[in-house]
Amino acid sequence: MLFSKALKARIGIADKGCVSTLAHSMMTAARSADSGVAGSGELDRYSYPDSGGTDRPGPASWEGVEPDMGRVGRRGGSSRGRGLHGQLVQQLGQMIVSGDLGADRPLVPEEIGQRFEVSRTVVRESLRVLEAKGLVSARPNVGTRVRPVADWNLLDPDIIEWRAFGPQRDDQRRELLELRWTIEPLAARLAAGHGRDDVQQRLADMAEIMAHAAAQNDALTFSRADTEFHTLLLQIAGNKMLEHLSGIVSSALHVSGGSVTGCERPGDTSVGLHQRIVEALAEGDGGTAEAAMRQLLTVPADQPSGAADSHVVPAPREH
Repeated sequence: MLFSKALKARIGIADKGCVSTLAHSMMTAARSADSGVAGSGELDRYSYPDSGGTDRPGPASWEGVEPDMGRVGRRGGSSRGRGLHGQLVQQLGQMIVSGDLGADRPLVPEEIGQRFEVSRTVVRESLRVLEAKGLVSARPNVGTRVRPVADWNLLDPDIIEWRAFGPQRDDQRRELLELRWTIEPLAARLAAGHGRDDVQQRLADMAEIMAHAAAQNDALTFSRADTEFHTLLLQIAGNKMLEHLSGIVSSALHVSGGSVTGCERPGDTSVGLHQRIVEALAEGDGGTAEAAMRQLLTVPADQPSGAADSHVVPAPREH
C-alpha cells in the first residue's frame, strides 16, 4: 500500500514515537494474490477416481507432514489466507518446493482430502492454484502430478517465499540478490528526472520514515518503508517490464535473510544512501542514483554468505 502525500503531515515528523507507531500500523509490503474462483468445468479436471487406474501413493507417502498440520484448519488463527483453501495451498506448495513431494509424484485428490480432512472443493481449488504456479499438472487419464523445477514459475511470490524458507533458502536468497543487483540500479538510473512531484515527495517521506525508524531501532517499520521505497522506484522507471518486477522485489525484501545487504541493515549509512537516491532523482542525476543503489545492494565483507537468522515460514496469503 502506498502512502499518501499527507502521511508526513499526519504522523508529525518531529514526534519520533508517533512516526514509529503510525508507520508500524499503516505500512504493508506490496503483495500479489491469485484469484481463487474456478471457471466453469475446471473442477472436473481434478477428478476423484473410483478405480486404481492411476498410480496411487499409499499412506506412507504423507509421513513427512508435520503432525499439527495434518488438519490444516488448526492454523486458521495465524493465517493470512482465506480459510482451509489458502492453508492447503500453503501446505502442499511447501511440500513440493521442499522436495517432500518430488517431480512426477502423483497427487490423488481423494487421498489429499482424507489426509488433511478437507472437502473435495477445497482440494480441487488448491490444486488449481498450484497448477497456475506451474507446480502441478492435471491431464486426462494421467491425473495430477508434480512438475519438475524447470516448469515452476520461480517469480511467483508464494514460490519465492517457500524456497526462501526451505532447503533451497541459500540459493533463493542468492538468486534474488543477483536479480535485484541487475535490475534496481538500472531502474534508479531510468527513474532520474521521470518522477512527478508527488512521487518524489513520497520517496522522500519513505526515506525520512526510515531515518526515524533506524534511530529508534524499529526494524519492522524500517523494513516496510524500505519495501515501499524500492517498489515505488521500479514503478516510476518508465519501463513496463521493470514495473512488472516490483512485486518480486517486494517479495525479496519480505523474505530477506542470510547475507544482509546495506539496504536491509538499518543505520545511518543505509538511510544516507536512500536519501542520496532521492536527491539524485530530483536532480535528474541517473549516474549518482545508480551508484548509490549498487552500494545499497552490496553485502558487507563481514557478512558470510549463507549466514541466516531464524525465520518462521509466513502464513498463507489469500488466494
